[in-house]
Amino acid sequence: MGISLSDDPDLLAFVRLHVRSVWALELLLLLRREPARRWAPAELVRELRASPGLVSDNLRVFERGGLAVPDQENRHQYAPATPLLDALCARLEDAYRARPVSVINMIARPSDPLQSLADAFRFRGDPE
Repeated sequence: MGISLSDDPDLLAFVRLHVRSVWALELLLLLRREPARRWAPAELVRELRASPGLVSDNLRVFERGGLAVPDQENRHQYAPATPLLDALCARLEDAYRARPVSVINMIARPSDPLQSLADAFRFRGDPE
């Protein structure tokens, strides 16, 4: 059985706010796996085979969301600001391990289907 949005609304809200892609999920779980380690962005790029921009964008989201902190050398480590954030990360990791496709679908599902439809018809050069 897959993860239903009604089964865990807190987890869904967490994903919508902090985990906008599977790349972001993989980055968060990598940081969480070694919480004492401070990762340089270049190390994360190599480890995940991701682009520097993707890694830095997601690290900023994690910083703003209270999930990771940088040191003076711009090395990042997993550092949830509250026990609730850590618990949500643990639930997300457990769900991803047990039902990866369901979690990927949760991440990929648009939060507002009508906005998603409207965005599909927006031309790249159109102003927001």
